[in-house]
Amino acid sequence: MFSTFLIALREGLEAALIISILVAYLVRSNQRKALPVLWTGVAIAVTASLTFGAFLTFTSTQLSVAGEQVFAGTTSIVAVILVTYMVFWMKRIARGLKRDLENKLDYAMPLGKIALISAAFFAVAREGLETALFLFSNFKTVSTDSAPALGLILGLGVAIGLGVAIYKQSVKINLGKFFTITGTALLVVAGGVLSHGIHEFQEFGALPGAHSYVWNWIGANEVISTVLAGTIGIGTTLTWLQLFVWATFLTLTLRAYLVPKKVLVTNA
Repeated sequence: MFSTFLIALREGLEAALIISILVAYLVRSNQRKALPVLWTGVAIAVTASLTFGAFLTFTSTQLSVAGEQVFAGTTSIVAVILVTYMVFWMKRIARGLKRDLENKLDYAMPLGKIALISAAFFAVAREGLETALFLFSNFKTVSTDSAPALGLILGLGVAIGLGVAIYKQSVKINLGKFFTITGTALLVVAGGVLSHGIHEFQEFGALPGAHSYVWNWIGANEVISTVLAGTIGIGTTLTWLQLFVWATFLTLTLRAYLVPKKVLVTNA
């Protein structure tokens, strides 16, 4: 539940902030008549994201056991690559995001409705499609009860509420710290998703060590299993290859994300 809540909260708030920037700019520049067109682009992006998530789920259920293992492993790895890229991308461009979005609206407005719909669509769809893929992959790592779905609903609800509150300036949060903390947590979740993808390829036979376990808690307590899978994405069985990939991924990404770059100072 925690991991799906976190994904929905982080990605949902990013999308909400993007939408609020677009809406605020049109309102501030006395172009309210363009708002319905803007919301059309947003609605298409949301629909496309939901359709993509449904497609992934449907495809997964129609495959053979071996096919599902390859599909789950591939989508997990692709999801981790995209999420890792987006976490670092957001950190790099966060300060200039508002200006970039406003420039795109300035470019699209004179070109007509289709251009404005496209600008809104691509601004939101990037977040939505990535979220759908990451959530699908994360659902594979957590329990099959209703807790992950509840975390998703709660996360989206909180994200929308925060987005509206920030737009109305009734709530102020340090977005820099928020995205740093949630970005760190997302990388931890991504490590678990990557570990799951490795396990799927091991079960398929494409990678070695499928039964070379670091631990294998047969009949483990359900609470322990749920907590592990729902937070760091590590289950009650873990192979040595999974552990190596998981630890390597977290070491490299968290160090790059959290450790400030040294600035070289030279004497003139």
